[in-house]
Amino acid sequence: MKRRVPALFACLSIALVACGSDDPVAAAGTYTIALTNRENGCNNANWTVGAMTSGVGVTITQNGGAASAEVQGAARLTLDVVLGNHIFTGEVHGNHLDLLITGTNSFSMGTCDYTIDAQIDATLDGDVLSGNIFYRARTDGAADCGALTGCASRQELLGNRPPS
Repeated sequence: MKRRVPALFACLSIALVACGSDDPVAAAGTYTIALTNRENGCNNANWTVGAMTSGVGVTITQNGGAASAEVQGAARLTLDVVLGNHIFTGEVHGNHLDLLITGTNSFSMGTCDYTIDAQIDATLDGDVLSGNIFYRARTDGAADCGALTGCASRQELLGNRPPS
């Protein structure tokens, strides 16, 4: 009789790791966020690497794994002007939030027409939210798009909500 215990144990171990909890954390709440400008891959005007903005209000609502983050205050107006919206939507997987605003406001550079999308890629640890916001140009592919094609600018985000 062959011993299959090691093989059975290995399969069981892999199954347990694969079945690790991917249930969404309870991310809903009102957060106060600080943003720090990092690389300016899209050469955005008025973007200073290292510049910080604090006190940005964000209200996250959640229904199971679906979530939205509504930006408040002056940042809301800025997003409305640049992106055409101030509400990120997406999903929560485990403690990871992946939220997006698909830009609708059009800009042009020579013959290049483009919009800007913003994506929150963040992790929630208790009541602390940390991660990045990526701003990416979505172009029409015209010859003048050049450096905008595939570009990304990034802000670090760090925020918290009152203890839950």
